[in-house]
Amino acid sequence: MKKKVMFISSTGGHLEELLQLKPLFEKYDYYIVTEKDKSNISLKEQYGEKLFFLPYGTRAKLFTYIFKYLYLCLKTVYLYFRIRPKAIVTTGTHTAGPMCIIGKIFRSKIIYIETIANTNKKTATGRLIYPIADLFIVQWEEMLKLYPKAVYGGLIY
Repeated sequence: MKKKVMFISSTGGHLEELLQLKPLFEKYDYYIVTEKDKSNISLKEQYGEKLFFLPYGTRAKLFTYIFKYLYLCLKTVYLYFRIRPKAIVTTGTHTAGPMCIIGKIFRSKIIYIETIANTNKKTATGRLIYPIADLFIVQWEEMLKLYPKAVYGGLIY
């Protein structure tokens, strides 16, 4: 029986990075979780029941974002217990934070891949997940100065 692994990220570039891990998907009983927006709705055709959406929210509209984020957290709890992954692999960002925290509480392995977009500063989600990650991977060697316990994995592309 294959291990259940959740691959989670926000939409956009973080999702593009996550999808670079596609060769790993078939090695596991995998599930993909991302934010729902127009740019990725077509992924449902490709991944079907293996793809789950969380609400998309932008901090540009702070008032509505607060409510969407609360809903996102509730749906995150639901998805975690529906899937019950042994491991959570993420490329970030805010969508993945609550899932990683819940996963850590319930003993899922947390594997975080810091974004390729940062070469010399920590991301907000990276700062949050670094202390709880079982494996923290950086894509630039320079980032090892900021995350000394991280592993240099090279570029994801």
